[in-house]
Formats: sequence, structure tokens, C-alpha cells
Amino acid sequence: MMIQDRQTKILEIKRSAELSQKSADRQIKDSELIFSVLMETVEKSLKNLVEAIEEKQKATQKEAEGFIQELEQEISELTERSTVVEQLSHADNHLNFLQCFKSLKAALPTKNWTEVSIPPPSYGQSVGTTVKQLKESLSKEMEKLVAKAKLNRVQQFAVDVTLDPKTANPYLILSDDGKQVFYGGKKQDLTDGPERFNPAINVLGKQSFSSGRFYYEVQVEGKSSWDLGVVKESINRKGKIKAEPESGYWTICLRNGDKYKAFAAYLSVKQPPKKVGVFVDFKNSSVSFFDVDSTDRIHHFADCSFTEKLYPFFSPGLQNGANFAPLIISPVSYPG
Repeated sequence: MMIQDRQTKILEIKRSAELSQKSADRQIKDSELIFSVLMETVEKSLKNLVEAIEEKQKATQKEAEGFIQELEQEISELTERSTVVEQLSHADNHLNFLQCFKSLKAALPTKNWTEVSIPPPSYGQSVGTTVKQLKESLSKEMEKLVAKAKLNRVQQFAVDVTLDPKTANPYLILSDDGKQVFYGGKKQDLTDGPERFNPAINVLGKQSFSSGRFYYEVQVEGKSSWDLGVVKESINRKGKIKAEPESGYWTICLRNGDKYKAFAAYLSVKQPPKKVGVFVDFKNSSVSFFDVDSTDRIHHFADCSFTEKLYPFFSPGLQNGANFAPLIISPVSYPG
């Protein structure tokens, strides 16, 4: 028995070492991605700055070349007039000299060049503006990359969830594979067992969880109403339901197409999510909801009282003239 205990401990340590290696590999991959994107952002910003400086220099060079061309033109005209005057100064015919001198008397249309200069352009403002924009870009990129890395870390705890027909309200239609549910509009003749929701338009997942961490994703695109989350096993499934943590409901919902709520609180959502990720962490007593595409965290329940089994919870909502799309439990695309 002592030998077996030690052999089991060896397997346990090996497993821990493997998990540690996988975690290190993920961290390295996430870090490489983050630094790669940040370096690309810096390089792009530098390229734009160099181009802006070069454009300013080209404009200065073009202005200088224009001034030089004008000066050379005036020099040419003045030289030509000087030659004529020199020739006339040696003429014997004074009458002819006076007639020619009258035609030369008019001043040439020359510019006063004493006020003309080509100061070097100032690049400090361009550099300052670019650095400020770069800081803002890097901050935004960091936020997005960190959010994506966090989502990737919870996606590794993805589990296979299917809908439990024994819990489904009689108005709900479930797909054969147990991955989709929608409101059918017609009550089915089903046994009203203690596990079935009635009259609430709800259904639970078949799988229960009582420890560790688990994650699943649900497609909500095209819907104007839905509820998602997890509930404890002993929730009331008959009559009026109050979906709050005190009653064993850790859920969020959408109402009227644009109002997102967690129990009584309205949620600030940047954009309507097409797919929602649900993550439960028993050790930290928390439930988190993610917009899978943007990787934003929609809501987070902390200090949850998990005293019994938890079940994934779904409600596709009534149709109400729209909301025909089903809730779909989607496979999790985890980058590894």
C-alpha cells in the first residue's frame, strides 16, 4: 500500500508538472502575441512619423527651389539689362542713347528679398502628437490583448453542455442533439414532473458541476430576449421565479433588444454580443460572462454562495413578434 501510495503520488506530481508546462507554454504564447502586436503598433507609428517629417521637408525643399528659381530669373534679367547699359555707355550717338535709356528707365519687377528666408520646419509638434497617439494606441491594444488572454485562459476549462428535455418548459422546442432551444408558441403534451419549469420559459443543462472550473459558450445572435447563466440544483421550478443570487440564480439577461441586466442592475455593454461565454470558478466563488468576439467581460458575480450542484441555465424568451432565433450551445474555439 505504501508503494502504491508513492506511485500514485508520482503520477500526481507528473500531472502537476505537465499542467505547469502547459500553463507556461500558454503564458509564453500570450506574451509573444502581446509584444508582437505592440511592436507592430510602435513600428507603424514610427513609419507614419517619418513620413510626416519627410513630407514637411519636401514642402520646405520645394519652397526653397521656387525661391531659387525666382532669384535666378531676376539675376538673368538684371544681367541682360546690365549688358545693354554697358553697350550703350560706349555709344557715340547720344540721341540714340537717350531713346534707349528711356526704354530701360522702367524698373524691373523684382522682389524685396531682404525679408525672405527658409526657416527649418518644426518637427517637435509632430513628434509630441505621435507619441501621445502612440501611448493611447498602446493602451487600447494592451487592454484588448489582456482581455483576450484572460478569455483564452478560461476557455481551456470548456465543457460539453447539452440541454435536459426533462427540465424544459412545454413551450420550448429542443434540437435532437440538445444544443439548440427556441420558443415554439404551442404547448406540448409533456409530463409536468418536478424537474420541469412551468410556467417559466426555462431549461437546464444535463450536466451538473460541484467543484473546479467550467466554461461554455452560447450563440445569442439575432435575439431580442434571453437569459443565461448557472443555477443551483434546488431552485424553485414552479410558479413565479425571482432570478437573483439569493435564490440560487447567477444569470444575466437581455430585454427589448438593447437592455442588459443582472438581476436588478442594468449592464453597460459596448456592443450587442453575438456569442456569450459563461465561466464558473468554484474556488473563487465567482461567475463571469464574456462577449466572446470582443473578449470584453460583460458581468462578474463575486462572493457567490455555492453550497450545492450547479446547472447551466437557458431561457430563449418569448417570440413577441420577433426573437425567433434559437439559443445555440456552441463549440468552444480555444487557441491551445
